[in-house]
Amino acid sequence: MTYGVTIMYLVAAVLGVAGAFMLLRLRSASISERQVYAYRMVGIMAASAGIVLAMSATAMWTWGAQP
Repeated sequence: MTYGVTIMYLVAAVLGVAGAFMLLRLRSASISERQVYAYRMVGIMAASAGIVLAMSATAMWTWGAQP
């Protein structure tokens, strides 16, 4: 695994955890309507970015390992 792929996995993990945290924060009853909208939008985008980046890192790792 190259240095670049490792960094991609780390960034994907950070984005995924941040997105999941924001989506789980929606369960709280003490947030306003504006916060609900923002947490949904940013949480979904961050989680999606983490998933796509992890898939890209896996593809890059696989392609780099081929002779």
